[in-house]
Amino acid sequence: MKHTTINDIARKLGISPSTVSRALSDHPDVKEETKKKVRKAAKELNYTPNQIAQSLKTKRTNAIGVIVPEIKHDFFSSAISGIEEVAYHAGYTIIVSQSNESFEREVVNTTALVQQRVAGLIVSISQSTKSGEHFQALIDRGIPLVFFDRVIDELDVFKVIIDDKQSAFKAVMHLIERGYRNIAHLAGPKTLEICKERLEGYKEALLYAGVPLKEEYIIYGGMHENDGYSSMDELIKKRTVPDAVFAVNDPVAVGAFQRIKEEGLKIPDDIGIVGFSNNKITTLVDPPLTTVDQPSFEMGKKAAEILIDLIENPQESIKPSVVVLDTELIVRKST
Repeated sequence: MKHTTINDIARKLGISPSTVSRALSDHPDVKEETKKKVRKAAKELNYTPNQIAQSLKTKRTNAIGVIVPEIKHDFFSSAISGIEEVAYHAGYTIIVSQSNESFEREVVNTTALVQQRVAGLIVSISQSTKSGEHFQALIDRGIPLVFFDRVIDELDVFKVIIDDKQSAFKAVMHLIERGYRNIAHLAGPKTLEICKERLEGYKEALLYAGVPLKEEYIIYGGMHENDGYSSMDELIKKRTVPDAVFAVNDPVAVGAFQRIKEEGLKIPDDIGIVGFSNNKITTLVDPPLTTVDQPSFEMGKKAAEILIDLIENPQESIKPSVVVLDTELIVRKST
């Protein structure tokens, strides 16, 4: 099916294609009467703008690039929904890609989105990202960039986060207040900032409550269910079984949950367990999992609002800042 072009409108009205183009872009040199005629003809001919041609002219599209570690994670799918909600109402579409926790794939995705001439990017980095050079290249080119949740501290851009240290502190204090003393932490990668902050919160809670810190109770791993399972398995095989577990996120908590059940231990009588994120699965396991609720949808919305403001006001000198959203400890039967 042939698409209507500016030339078709020009032929119908007996005016030049350049006049049609200026009229559609509401140029002040075109009479209002001509603009009305052009708009009416465009509607009658079902004309839609050529986005590719427009992007070549303006150097960008009305698309926003989004890079997340994985879409299947409830936290990120909810954040994407928040981004899309704001983008849609502002007249933007989103292009979503996932790094699958791979730095190399993150770099490829970034390059691909820039080649698509996205208007800006919203990013949560992979667990293996140690360098921000590919993002610094965007900043140097003037491409708007906003980080959320997992960020690179060294880069001077807007960031939408939570207070991971304080949230972890509250979670571990809850375990201590429930009478648990031998509390293990199933930590994430040592290089990921959110994991470092949650580890610090865990340590500070123990120190504050006068509970001895036992290094053998800190097990580093990844961010998935199998990581939680293997970390818990390591504790059990070493015969250093704790009486409570604070996991870096909900998937890790669920993996540990499975291994605890396999061992025949009862939750929360033998071992209490706390996760982080408030994924949907936390209400489905038995007993339901105590967790830290991250406002993922709101994080996505806020990141999109900031990015669109940067895109639409490129001349304004807006100093990047860190936006910190509140969390809530959701207490359920696992503690």
